Amino acid sequence: MRILNAASRRGLDLPSVMAEAAEHGHQVTLALDVNPKQVGQLYREWYSIADVTHVRSGGAPAAMWAPHPPAGVAHEEARAAARA
Repeated sequence: MRILNAASRRGLDLPSVMAEAAEHGHQVTLALDVNPKQVGQLYREWYSIADVTHVRSGGAPAAMWAPHPPAGVAHEEARAAARA
């Protein structure tokens, strides 16, 4: 939550947020459009949070953010519903 607060305080759009369990903690992936100065500010603030152990930046593969049907919906059903 503190990670999201740091981004929202700066008025940054959060077009995509993914959170998942990772070993003994959680991994949060944010899609942000920021300049180098904002990257530095976010890094410093996020590393000052005791629970944050790793921060990195870079481009995400397009497949990571591609929409997908909810679990339990077959791909054929989703395609048919999209065509209707």
